[in-house]
Amino acid sequence: MDKEATLERIRDLGLLAVIRGPSAELTMKMVAALVKGGVFGIEITYTTPSAVEVACQLNKKYGDEILLGMGTLTQPEQAAEAHTAGAQFLVSPICEQLLAQAMSATDLTVMIGAFTPTEVHKAYRLGSDVVKIFPGSVVGPGYLKSLHGPFPEIRMMPTGGVDLKNIADWFTAGAFAIGAGSKLCPGTWAKEGRFGDITERASQFVRAVADARSSLNT
Repeated sequence: MDKEATLERIRDLGLLAVIRGPSAELTMKMVAALVKGGVFGIEITYTTPSAVEVACQLNKKYGDEILLGMGTLTQPEQAAEAHTAGAQFLVSPICEQLLAQAMSATDLTVMIGAFTPTEVHKAYRLGSDVVKIFPGSVVGPGYLKSLHGPFPEIRMMPTGGVDLKNIADWFTAGAFAIGAGSKLCPGTWAKEGRFGDITERASQFVRAVADARSSLNT
């Protein structure tokens, strides 16, 4: 899948699950529960134990059924490693030149983290296809709307602080897509074996995204 196709699928899905799994085994079960609930955008963070191995297993098991990415990249060498593991998009929480260059060199879809207007512009100039606004919990949807004033051409995805109550507000503010972590797939639930609850929460998020976008088109 080329970059444009990946971007189109991210836009269509509207939701990426940001997974910080407690273990490799539990992470695989978390993804299975999410997929069962209709969440197909999966980001495995490098803070997940054996993250690269998990990504390889997910790529082998699900193939094109899911859109697989790797996140929390902080070192340039991780970009090529994630590409080899089967990632179709790369996400970093920081805006750092050497890391951004390594991510862009893979020709995968790149999401660089930013917070201030200066960082958002820098991330865009460094080749970020979608700028990750992080942590969204600190500022809320109104901040994203304000950023779109000077930067209407930049695709932005909030991560952190996205929950069922504010999904509609984020899309109204101009989010290209949203990234959801513990509010969507809590690691504690995985440790407790509550995978049915994860599936139900996934279904709720999918419905909320669909409803939010439907409201924008009416």
